[in-house]
Amino acid sequence: MKIGVLTDIETASGYRIAGLEAVAATADEAVRKLVEMIQSNQYALVAVDQNLIPDPNKATERVMRGRSAPVLLSLPNLLESFSGGSDAKAYMRRLVRETIGFDIKL
Repeated sequence: MKIGVLTDIETASGYRIAGLEAVAATADEAVRKLVEMIQSNQYALVAVDQNLIPDPNKATERVMRGRSAPVLLSLPNLLESFSGGSDAKAYMRRLVRETIGFDIKL
């Protein structure tokens, strides 16, 4: 079983670079895509961007009835995590530098 992430289009590529399977969705299609992920029986854990679905457990209550997997985890959006004035770009730059040893400029 895999770990999957349901997130917006911009963030999905970052999760893919990190080695996770990411499914990109808009707010309008997020619940449908989450249901598809659940019904595929491929995932042990699905992390869901809370900007797309604030409460994934409630949104999929009927589909999850009787299932033990996947575990649904609500994740805060990275941009919202830095809305209090923190510099998200500096944070990501530092994180990449610490992880791989050098800066990457895109």
